[in-house]
Amino acid sequence: MANTQLSHHNFRPIPAVHVTSHRLSPTKPTTTRLPLQYFKNKSSTLKLKADQKHIKWAIGLSLVDQSPPKPTVDAERLVSFLYDDLPHLFDDQGIDRTAYDEVVKFRDPITKHDTISGYLFNITLLKTLFRPEFQLHWVKQTGPYEITTRWTMIMKFILLPWNPELVFTGTSIMGINPETGKFCSHVDYWDSIKKNDYFSLEGLLDVLKQLRIYKTPDLESPKYQILKRTANYEVRKYTPFIVVEANGDKLAGSTGFNDVTGYIFGKNSTSEKIPMTTPVFTQAFDAELSKVSIQVVLPLEKDISSLPDPNQETISLRKVEGGIVAVLKFSGRATEDIVREKEKALRSSLINDGLKPKTGCLFARYNDPGRTQSFVMRNEVLIWIEEFSLD
Repeated sequence: MANTQLSHHNFRPIPAVHVTSHRLSPTKPTTTRLPLQYFKNKSSTLKLKADQKHIKWAIGLSLVDQSPPKPTVDAERLVSFLYDDLPHLFDDQGIDRTAYDEVVKFRDPITKHDTISGYLFNITLLKTLFRPEFQLHWVKQTGPYEITTRWTMIMKFILLPWNPELVFTGTSIMGINPETGKFCSHVDYWDSIKKNDYFSLEGLLDVLKQLRIYKTPDLESPKYQILKRTANYEVRKYTPFIVVEANGDKLAGSTGFNDVTGYIFGKNSTSEKIPMTTPVFTQAFDAELSKVSIQVVLPLEKDISSLPDPNQETISLRKVEGGIVAVLKFSGRATEDIVREKEKALRSSLINDGLKPKTGCLFARYNDPGRTQSFVMRNEVLIWIEEFSLD
């Protein structure tokens, strides 16, 4: 009977809980009854706070995962390094191979290598066959682990007797390995073609096109730097030069030629003979060809203040300040119609590319038409442009 009553007592519901609190005053302790619902509400509140903590933690973790990683390489130092290192690409010093991973992806439209040894072998091959000249225009960081360079490369193919000149301009995207801080890829993009992925048939045809025969006399010419070569024209930056000029009649004409060559052959105030240069320019100053001059370039060491005066009033000396010019190169015997056609094609290409060609043009002839076969003649149409940027 006692066991039955004890068991019944243990499972009897508890209607309330007594909590004893002690006040600070020396009075008799009091007892407060708290309902069971209080603990249920308290439990819910604690659970809600725990859930809110969990949500905040999850959101924080999500934000961390989705944010881009902070760069761990010193890209500014690598930019400075490339400015110093790349000009040695084809000289005896060469580039610093320790700046590259052993496994490095090199690609251009017609070449690919996947190791630093293959990349250096390609450089050596170009040095042997082409005698390349490399010009670095700028280096910029273009991504957390990416640096872009802009360059011009001029090569003469020495295995062909006429030593054709090949010109390539473009950009290289250099990838950086975040773990090593070294370059792990080098991909070239040429300005002269649209399909730059390896292997590019368009790139191969661009190389072959530049192997054609042009005969350029071994004479002094105005100095210029090739900034960009597209499929249709070159952009050059000319340094100042001096011309002796006379009135002409047509772009492809020869009126006034004997007068300007007479000046350099000694028909001047001091009878000084001045070395011949190339090319002979004819310049149209407006679209209607209302004013045309024929010009011979004088040697670069000459200063206009020290040159002898012309004997003829129709002859004058002028300093050309230089600047940026777009050039379309072609071969063959040039007639007036051909020159005008080339000028229109060049001007149209410049406008389509967003450039601003100036009024007028020049026609450059590099060869003596009486002594040069027409198919190897080097001719150029030039148009000055108002502004140009390689950015």
